[in-house]
Amino acid sequence: MASPMKGYRKYIAITGKRNVGKSTLINAILNQDIAIVSDFPGTTTDPVYRTMELVPLGPVTIVDTPGIDDEGLVGEKRIKKATKALYKADIALLVVTDVISNYEKELIDNFKKLNIPFLIIINKIDEIENIEKIKKTYLEYTSKIIEISAKEKKNIEKLKEEIAKLLPNEEEVPLIADLVEPGQLIILVVPIDLGAPKGRLIMPQVTAIREILDREAIAVVTKERELRHTLEKLNQKPDLVITDSQSVMKVVSDIDFDIPLTTFSILEARHKGDLKILSEGIKAIENLNENDKVIIMEGCSHRPLTEDIGRVKIPRWLTNHLGINLNIEFFAGTEFPDYDIVKDAKLIIHCGGCTLTRKSMIRRINIANMYNIPIVNYGVIISYLHGVLDRALEVFPELKRV
Repeated sequence: MASPMKGYRKYIAITGKRNVGKSTLINAILNQDIAIVSDFPGTTTDPVYRTMELVPLGPVTIVDTPGIDDEGLVGEKRIKKATKALYKADIALLVVTDVISNYEKELIDNFKKLNIPFLIIINKIDEIENIEKIKKTYLEYTSKIIEISAKEKKNIEKLKEEIAKLLPNEEEVPLIADLVEPGQLIILVVPIDLGAPKGRLIMPQVTAIREILDREAIAVVTKERELRHTLEKLNQKPDLVITDSQSVMKVVSDIDFDIPLTTFSILEARHKGDLKILSEGIKAIENLNENDKVIIMEGCSHRPLTEDIGRVKIPRWLTNHLGINLNIEFFAGTEFPDYDIVKDAKLIIHCGGCTLTRKSMIRRINIANMYNIPIVNYGVIISYLHGVLDRALEVFPELKRV
């Protein structure tokens, strides 16, 4: 089982060509001889993760990556692993000892596509002579450049300070609290079917109840079959109805049109990811053609049910909506699939991400963006395919209609 602190650590990826001193830099930052150091290029063959408490940064994981200029077939595989390690990075340190080359340019381009803050570190200043010339070639790309000697531990404390400034603060986006006013009545429609966990509610439902109570509002929880009866017992209309995505059509038929409505999965799209991007990805659906590749992706692995939402229902609804055959592939797990798997996909349909941290979900969205692949989440596409997406998005005043 993963440590509960794993999602709170900051990941610092140290990248660069072979033999620029990446492993030596790690030892200097930690003030320990942890990483293997050698004058022979390519000593680090796979990404190595070092987790520790680092003053003044707190809990961090430093990722030592293979050189991006590795050679041969094995070298190409190492480069792929080094590039994939960036998917976890909160910030990146690009270590250089010479003027910029295409290797560094490609890395910087990836940093920007993935929205990863980065520092250029000119290492070995005790050995190289053309420091100003090297610095000048990088100024076109960033002003965040620092000169060090990892071997002599020169400017290491200054580097730590710069890293601390660069590390992004975790942005906290509520699930529903900012949409609820004190005293309001919120109805939560919670189906109890084969997909529901035995004896408990799923995390978005629990979070919604807690946030409603924290806002001094009233939470009424009911199943979809009892919704109409619940409404009849109330002496006022609810201020908001939140439903499971799969019950959205039943709920729409049971409530007045002037009652605000959204789904738990759409709330999750905003809470864990970027609702604007995930809703704009819907535009790609109507452009799909016969046999186009669509990837359905989940952030965890679970035993599929007979009527599994990702493997069965969404593919069926999608093909029925378009009237064409699609090449639908399913991918589940905590790692984003390799580029070779997703490169020709025309759309990624992602789960709500309830087991992922916001940082992990945003990173997945950024990777899809880097590959120029539209991405939506389950709640958004289900509401769209059932014709109620516009209504489900109306509760978000900051969001323009797609």
